[in-house]
Amino acid sequence: MHIIDKIYINGQFVTPHGSEVLDLVNPTTGRVDGQVRLGDVEDARRAVAAAKAAFPAFSRSSKAERGAILQRLHDAVLARAEQATAALVEEYGGPVNTSAGRSQYTAAMFLDVRTVMQQHEFTRTIGVSKVVLEPMGVVGVITPWNSSAWFVANKVAAAIAAGCTVVVKPSELSARQNQILAEAIHEAKLPPGVVNIVNGRGDVVGAELSVHPDVTKISFTGSTPVGKTIARLGVDSMKRIALELGGKSANVILDDADFERAIPNAVAACFMNNGQACIAGTRLLVPEHRLEEVKLLAKMAAEAVLVGDPRDPAVALGPIVTQKQYERVQGYIAKGIEEGAELVTGGLGKPPGLEAGHFVKPTVFACVTPHMTIAREEIFGPVLSILTYRSEEEAIAMANDTPYGLQAYVSSTDLARANRVAEQLVAGRVHINGIHWDLNAPFGGFKQSGIGREFGPYGLDSYLETKAILGETAQYR
Repeated sequence: MHIIDKIYINGQFVTPHGSEVLDLVNPTTGRVDGQVRLGDVEDARRAVAAAKAAFPAFSRSSKAERGAILQRLHDAVLARAEQATAALVEEYGGPVNTSAGRSQYTAAMFLDVRTVMQQHEFTRTIGVSKVVLEPMGVVGVITPWNSSAWFVANKVAAAIAAGCTVVVKPSELSARQNQILAEAIHEAKLPPGVVNIVNGRGDVVGAELSVHPDVTKISFTGSTPVGKTIARLGVDSMKRIALELGGKSANVILDDADFERAIPNAVAACFMNNGQACIAGTRLLVPEHRLEEVKLLAKMAAEAVLVGDPRDPAVALGPIVTQKQYERVQGYIAKGIEEGAELVTGGLGKPPGLEAGHFVKPTVFACVTPHMTIAREEIFGPVLSILTYRSEEEAIAMANDTPYGLQAYVSSTDLARANRVAEQLVAGRVHINGIHWDLNAPFGGFKQSGIGREFGPYGLDSYLETKAILGETAQYR
């Protein structure tokens, strides 16, 4: 039984003022295996006060000082990679192999950001004026449960590199991940108040950060409806808002693609992280005349995915995070059947032998039309919708026919053609022939998938304000 009853404020683990206790349910077993005591508005205000007090000195720190902090954070987080992997597996059902990789990435993020910071020009000359990039101030970080520590590390690293101080409100469902990361941050010996972590509900702690006058910026990753609420709450104090929100990513398979590779890759792109990924390629767009071939390949690929206990290295698909989310996914599958989509494989209910946890059958629908609910709304589960097109132009139009624009995928044996299509897709990132990783490339969404960018120099700039100093060398006259 994991008991988490402390939050991290001003360099110390302290008992929250809040008294609410939340049960932590293991999604693989459906049983309670932990509890977390949640912070409240008073805890959020204490954390903001600590961050505000730490900001003047930390904002004047040198690149070398901040680089040393990022190195220590990397070392401390990496030392806990095995613990973090176990928390990912048990807390939200992440398959062990991908969870181990994600834990390594979490540590590496601090070094990646350090390199970006070292190369960044914080003082520039534009025309005849000096332009200075200054840290924004106190940053409120609000993150989701699907790989919580990784999201927190990315945002905290960039804020530190910029010279900002931070209050983190991670998902209360990720209390073990949060605790491990907080212990690593403490071991890294940051100046007190630079990073503070308050477990709590979004409508309590998150809402307070969104309205608090001493919080200059909010960096949020999560759903589009919550992102809109945060933006509304922050407008009165003119907060800088960075939102990485939902997606309904299109995966365009052009008619000259290698279908025997592209279709299994497309299934994997949809089912990544148990289907609980904002970047999942949930809409598969294929040539109409090859639909039957695609259905067969997709069925084979989906049925080859092993569902089960995420501690098993052979398992590729673990459970959905909560019973509530499981029921949401079941509702979408039922809606797909009701609206007339063809069920290729999967469907309602749990896989045989996995009735105790929140497991969903890997599900593929075909003959999905653009106006069906499963083609429009983010499901956040292992449900793939196959749509058909008759021309390249129609494929591009269908891919862009969504309120979202976070990520997209294109497959073709003609790279020039793939690039031409990629340039026409309305999305913050487009992957050609597979899923690629570049943590220095900007990440963020068009349209209702967000505001702003993370990672690399674009991510660092989002924590900096731009000041122009004119007449710097002019003598008095």
